[in-house]
Amino acid sequence: MSKIKLNVLGISYSQTQTGAYALVLTEEQGERRIPIIIGGFEAQAIAIQLEGLKPPRPLTHDLFLNFAMSFGINLTEVNIYRLEEGVFYSKLICNNGGKDIAIDARTSDAIALALRFKCPIYTTEEILQKSGIVIDIQEKGEAKAPQAKKTSGSGKKKPDITDESKYKNLDLEALEELLDEAVKNEEYEKASVIQDEINKRKSQ
Repeated sequence: MSKIKLNVLGISYSQTQTGAYALVLTEEQGERRIPIIIGGFEAQAIAIQLEGLKPPRPLTHDLFLNFAMSFGINLTEVNIYRLEEGVFYSKLICNNGGKDIAIDARTSDAIALALRFKCPIYTTEEILQKSGIVIDIQEKGEAKAPQAKKTSGSGKKKPDITDESKYKNLDLEALEELLDEAVKNEEYEKASVIQDEINKRKSQ
């Protein structure tokens, strides 16, 4: 069965599940996208890697990377091989220097690890036919990190640490200082938003 290579396009709020996020994968040679619903923790782990943030202490997926590399184990590829009742099934293909070993994994964890090991992500034509859609989304390289959801309606709005508007009037030096502070305090959602603003400034 032929494999189709995927890239991580970005993360956005899920429109169907409160408190969840949609991880969007795109086929490397084509227009189809695969949206996968994931939890907040996994979304944060992926967003941190997409933004190039360096936490002061290793997160779970960073620990897995360090552990594997210390014992000469490499993650060579991730395969999203099955879709059943809306659930994607994935395998980690690992190599210990002698043979390949396939390990079952949640797709969100598999993607977070693939980004850290810098290994390819594959799926099948069958899965793309079942779940692939063409959508209008941000260009590659402008992945949107998960942010705290704002309240709406008549209820009182809670303070939002990831409110982008508060950073627009700050200069680049102040933003970089806030970014360092956020990473040091392990406030990764806030750090992701500040990093987005810095990237926008530098691209102008």
